Amino acid sequence: MTSEKPRVSLPIIVEGRYDKSTLQSIVDATVVTTDGFSVFNNKEKQLLLRKLSYNGVIVLTDSDGGGVQIRSFLQGIIPKEKIHNLYIPKREGKEKRKTHRSRAGLIGVEGMGSEVLLRLLSPFISTGEQTLRTDKKITKTDFYLDGLSGGEGASNRRSSLAKLCELPPDMSANALIEAMNLLYGFDGYKELIATLDAEKNNE
Repeated sequence: MTSEKPRVSLPIIVEGRYDKSTLQSIVDATVVTTDGFSVFNNKEKQLLLRKLSYNGVIVLTDSDGGGVQIRSFLQGIIPKEKIHNLYIPKREGKEKRKTHRSRAGLIGVEGMGSEVLLRLLSPFISTGEQTLRTDKKITKTDFYLDGLSGGEGASNRRSSLAKLCELPPDMSANALIEAMNLLYGFDGYKELIATLDAEKNNE
């Protein structure tokens, strides 16, 4: 008998990769990081988060001062009505991977027990039969095979794909791959490529 992870219906924004890893170990969800404070100056990431929040997004940051700052910043770039704020309890301690406590001395999202996180996320856990997006990820190889990297005209083709998705036309290949995986998934990406090819053939 196999036990499947519960599916969270909305994307979750967290601070770092360890937070993301913790959440993805207990729920089936789209989890994207702010990469800490770097989101403050990363326009591509900001646009990606805004697009990701189209149907609503969960914000789950640490309970320390840094987490409060990041949450406040996100509330300034994402429509407030699209944000579902979740708050972990303030607990003193440190994460297992760290040798010392953080400056605030509080455990972050990555150190929270699964029971706490599942309780917080319970209102957003999907029930019943659902058609889930394929787990297959878009890779650099896919971009190469689809003419989006490593060849003549690849930059212009990436720009066309980005414009089709209302993303910055000058996004790097890596940034565009991340956006495609988060916003469309492999199947949606292939549909976009087909649209690009059809438009080119009609020129």
